Amino acid sequence: MTNAKISPFVAIARSIGAEVAGVHATAVDRDARFPSESIKALKEHRMLSAYVPKSLGGGGATLGELVLACEALSQHCTSTAMIFAMHQIQVISILRHASDSPWFLEYIRDLVANQNLIASVTSEVGVGGEMRSSVCGLQWEGQSFKLIKHATTISYGAQADDLLVTSRCTPDGPASDQVLSLVRKADYTLEQQGVWDTMGMRGTCSPPFKLTATGKKDQVISTPFAAIASETMVPVSHLLWAGCWLGIAGAAVNKARAFVRMQGRARPGSIPPTALRLAEVASELHMLRASVDSVLREYEYLIAAEGGSADELSSMPYALKINNLKVAGSRKLPEIVSQALLICGIMGYKNDSKFSMSRHLRDAHSGALMVGNDRILATNSSMLLVLKDE
Repeated sequence: MTNAKISPFVAIARSIGAEVAGVHATAVDRDARFPSESIKALKEHRMLSAYVPKSLGGGGATLGELVLACEALSQHCTSTAMIFAMHQIQVISILRHASDSPWFLEYIRDLVANQNLIASVTSEVGVGGEMRSSVCGLQWEGQSFKLIKHATTISYGAQADDLLVTSRCTPDGPASDQVLSLVRKADYTLEQQGVWDTMGMRGTCSPPFKLTATGKKDQVISTPFAAIASETMVPVSHLLWAGCWLGIAGAAVNKARAFVRMQGRARPGSIPPTALRLAEVASELHMLRASVDSVLREYEYLIAAEGGSADELSSMPYALKINNLKVAGSRKLPEIVSQALLICGIMGYKNDSKFSMSRHLRDAHSGALMVGNDRILATNSSMLLVLKDE
């Protein structure tokens, strides 16, 4: 994940993070508003099609570059980074599982030209947070469908251009017999069912909605959602989210480092007592980065491998590995930020201080709740009971 030469995508993300996202981050957090300035800048630099192959007009970025871009944005505004990450998850899912569809190929070209922002609608009232189960189903009339879905959250739903939605194949089908459909802005309506007034990640604007949509058969990805989830959506989500978490941790450690340096300048020739804690927290950040890098490299190897990669990505050992990255990373993140807060002391506790850790700490706690860790650990425990010893 580390590169001697910074890629242009990462350079753009760093620039937008520092010059746009960081400037508006306080207002975005305070008002729980969409980071419109940052997303506009990402669109202007054609970052929403960064992962699309050059043959289709996109930037041809790698997943590793997207992880680094998420990290760069998250150092300044985690809501911006998370919106960028969630959009890229949808793009990658389409590219990996619908690239043989003429309709979706045309859609990708439209995305490149117009920088459409795609949101995900996987949550639903009545499934208890289980992404691999749906209540709603596609109601078919010939080659056309209608869909009504009550989503517990749709991040940036009101600001999205298009939606990628999970549902049953038919209303009477099994809850786990799911498909993924892309619905266009002109063909759906959203009725907001609540508010988004949260402790952190306030700029993602993720209230509950009632979605009513129509579409054609061509807009339904033929690959079953179970395969899309295990091979692409889950591992890519955990890796890009981890990039966002690295950005939060890095920003907190950078503030702690600046604070210790300030203490050192106040007493030349002496090492501040907080320097020891700084060394400890820098080590924790390094280990978190190393674990993300390791899982990323393996995933990039698997998706590039000829044959057999789908079976391995869908296997229980791999599911455990990618789930453990999410659980361990989301647990470690608040610990790192809390350690940085202790280094900065009251200056990190004050909201009006340049060393303030408030937003970093509040955003950090979202990691354990986005697909709850308890749910993931329950899934892991079931797999461990039947998995043969290594």
